[in-house]
Amino acid sequence: MQLKRRTFLAAQLVALVVGIVAGAAVTSHSAWGRQPVLAQQAPSLPQAPIIPVQMPLTTGSFAKVAEAIKPAVININTVSKGGGPGGRTPFEEFFGEEFFRRFFGDVPERIPQRSLGSGVIIDPSGIALTNAHVVEKATEIEVITIDGSKHKAKVVGADKKTDLAVLKLDDGKAKFSYARVGDSDKMQVGDWVIAVGSPFGLQSTVTAGIISAKARQLGQGPFDDFLQTDAAINPGNSGGPLVNMQGEVIGINTAIVAGGSGIGFAIPSNMARKIYTELSTKGRVTRGWLGVSIQPLTAELARSFGSKDTKGVLISDVVPESPAGKAGLKPGDILLEFEGKKTEAPADLQRAVGLASPGTDVKMKVWRESGEKTVDVKIGEAPDEREAQQRGSGKATPSALGLEVRPITPEVARQLNLKTSEGVIVARVDEGSPAAEAGIQRGDVIREINRQKVRSQADYDKLVKDVKDGDRLTVLLQRGPMSLYVAFTVGRG
Repeated sequence: MQLKRRTFLAAQLVALVVGIVAGAAVTSHSAWGRQPVLAQQAPSLPQAPIIPVQMPLTTGSFAKVAEAIKPAVININTVSKGGGPGGRTPFEEFFGEEFFRRFFGDVPERIPQRSLGSGVIIDPSGIALTNAHVVEKATEIEVITIDGSKHKAKVVGADKKTDLAVLKLDDGKAKFSYARVGDSDKMQVGDWVIAVGSPFGLQSTVTAGIISAKARQLGQGPFDDFLQTDAAINPGNSGGPLVNMQGEVIGINTAIVAGGSGIGFAIPSNMARKIYTELSTKGRVTRGWLGVSIQPLTAELARSFGSKDTKGVLISDVVPESPAGKAGLKPGDILLEFEGKKTEAPADLQRAVGLASPGTDVKMKVWRESGEKTVDVKIGEAPDEREAQQRGSGKATPSALGLEVRPITPEVARQLNLKTSEGVIVARVDEGSPAAEAGIQRGDVIREINRQKVRSQADYDKLVKDVKDGDRLTVLLQRGPMSLYVAFTVGRG
C-alpha cells in the first residue's frame, strides 16, 4: 500500500515537471513570435526582440531589455539657426523663451547653434522618431548609431503641437536595427520602464524606473497626454525611447520638470504612431475640428442644466455651418462621451477631436434637457491646419513689414500685465527687415499704424493689406509701461 502511494506521488511529480517545461516552451514561443507593429522583419539584421519577462525579479537586472533596445537608439547632432542666450531683448530676458514658445511656438533666429538629442529607429529602412524641438530649424543633422558609425539624416516631417518629428537616415538606402512600437494604453501606473538616450552627449545611457502617472497635462497645449516616469531623463535624452519590459517603445521622452528630481514625461506611443503615419505618408498632420466653444462643467452649472454630476464638457457656443452645427449640437449641451470614451474635462474633448481624422463619422453622447442623447457628427478639418497648409503651398505671401503678429488673448494680456486686449503683439521680427532696423522687438504691442487705431488682428490685417514697397509707415508701440513711435520704409528685401 505504501509502495503504491509512493508510486502515485512520483507520477504526480513527473507530470508537474513536464507541465512546467511545456508551459515555459509555449510561453517562450508565444513571446518571441510576436511581429513588429510598424515595420516588417529584416532577417539579415539583429533586431530588438520582445523579452519574455514582465519584471526583472529573477535576475534583478534590466540587461536583456537594454541589450535589445540599444542598437535602435541614435545620438542626434544638429546645427541650426537656434535661439541661444546671446542677443536677446530686455523683454525676452524678463519673460524668458518659454513664454514665447508657449504663445507663439517660435524663437527668433540668431547665430547658428549646435545641439544634441536622441532618437529611436522604428523601421529597418532608417525611419526614426525624435522630438520636433531637437531638429527645429536644423540645417545639418548627423546621426550616430551604437557602433559609432555616422549617418546623414533629413526631416521627413515635424509636428510642433505634439513635439514629434520623423527622420530618414541615409535617404532610406541603408538597413538598420530597429525597435518595435508598443501599445501605450496597456501601460499601467507602477509598470517598469527604461529610458535610453544621450544625456549630456553620453551615448547609449540607460536609466530605469516606473510609470508614475498617465495622461499628464503640462499646459503645453490641447494635445497634452504625457506618460510620467521617474526613470532619469536629462538634457540630451529628448527624443529617445521609453521602453517596456518587452523591449517595445511605449513613449518618446520629451520633457522634464525644471528643478524636479525624478519627474520626466514622454509622448505616448499610440499618439506618436498616428503622427508618424501622417507625417510619413502626407508630410503633414491633419487634425479634426468640431466647431464648438467649450468650458468646464461646474457644480452650479451642472445643477442649472439638470445634470447628474460635473463630469462632462459644457458647450457655450456653436460655429454656424460647422460639423457641430450641422449635426444639431446646441449651446447648453453637455458632452459626455466621444466614440465611447468619456469626456470629463475640456482637454479630453480637445484631444479626442484633434486626433480624429477629418471626414470620420463619430458618435457623441450628450446631456440635453435632463436626458441623454446620441448625436452623429462628421469631423471636419481644423481651420488653422488648412491655413498652415495654404502657407506651406505658397498661397500666402510673406509679410511686407518683415514681422508676424498675433492677437492679444486674455491670457497674454494677463501675462504681460496689459490693461486692455486692444492691439496685436509682435511674435517674430525678420532679421535685417525694415521693422527690425527701426527697432521693433518681439513682445512689442502695436497700437497704431499711420495714426489709425489697431484694436484687433482684423484692424491690423486691413491696414497692412495694401502696403507695398516704398511706403512709409509710422507705428505706435507699447513696450512694457511706455509708448513709443517708430517709422520706417517698407521693403520686401
